[in-house]
Amino acid sequence: MSGTSADAAARLAALAALASEAEREIRAAPDAAALQQLRTDYLGRKAGRLTLAMKDLPGLEPEVRRAVGQKANDLKAALERLLAEAEQALAAAPGDHAADLTMPARGSWRGAKHPVTIVLDRITAIFAELGFVRYVGPEAETERNNFAALNFPDDHPALDMHDTLYLGPGIVLRTHTSPLQIRVMEAYRPPIRVLMPGMCYRRDPFDASHAPMFSQVEGLAVDEGITFVDLKATLTHFARRLFGPATKVRFRPSFFPFTEPSGEMDVECGICHGPGCPACKHTGWMEILGCGMVDPAVLENVHVDPERYTGWAFGMGPGRIAMNLFGIPDIRMLHDADVRLAAQFVDAS
Repeated sequence: MSGTSADAAARLAALAALASEAEREIRAAPDAAALQQLRTDYLGRKAGRLTLAMKDLPGLEPEVRRAVGQKANDLKAALERLLAEAEQALAAAPGDHAADLTMPARGSWRGAKHPVTIVLDRITAIFAELGFVRYVGPEAETERNNFAALNFPDDHPALDMHDTLYLGPGIVLRTHTSPLQIRVMEAYRPPIRVLMPGMCYRRDPFDASHAPMFSQVEGLAVDEGITFVDLKATLTHFARRLFGPATKVRFRPSFFPFTEPSGEMDVECGICHGPGCPACKHTGWMEILGCGMVDPAVLENVHVDPERYTGWAFGMGPGRIAMNLFGIPDIRMLHDADVRLAAQFVDAS
């Protein structure tokens, strides 16, 4: 055998041994990281074993260079194919090799109603049983409907720009849902029994019991012969339907420009149950609504005869009711984007 033939045979035998070893290691690789390391070990451009074996190929005799070069190219293609097949097999195989074992599995989450939405639905259902219909209106309200028609004097502090958010001349983000009383009484004649939910906006501090944006529910009843006794009986019935038949309630005198006489209604704090906590300002009671008999001046502003008709109204905060009902200690939690809050109420609605 000539020197050229012997050199070619030796180099081809070395490539065959390299191919056998590489195939064995690729098939035994336990994971994707091991396969990547084998790719570098055998096919790396600088220090790969196949690359080093072919380093002196340009200096060989032409016959040897052709034979060995063809074998090296075939081997490179075969190793690329083996590596790709092994990666696909690992990706498709069941088992824990593809999982990140350093982290716990992410649990599934069921959608749920927000606690304020749950309370709104319950309030609406209770008053629907009493003959109240639901009415909604715009959040951008006229200054006339929000203040003047509700008997607010022009110098009332609520009209100041540091208390109310103005969108433009004569247009505000409503500070309460009471302007819907004006819209309803101008659109419909008595008898009226209507429930009016919606969002309100005020320049209030964001603390444990206040928020600058909050949900409110307005109620209005206008008919012949309605008295404050009807107001107290209806709201007491509502509170005991919502919180339970043994719920303690109390009414306190208050003042609102659009009702006379006026009152505040409290229920026993559902968080501390009496001793006091930050949510109830350490009183043991949670104020849930303001109420009163519709002021005759308001009836006159919407062309309802106050000599013939009387009415009562209330405004309540579903957020505070949700705090009391579900034991939520801070109203700011209701505005948090953390889905774990709503997840607790999957079965509450």
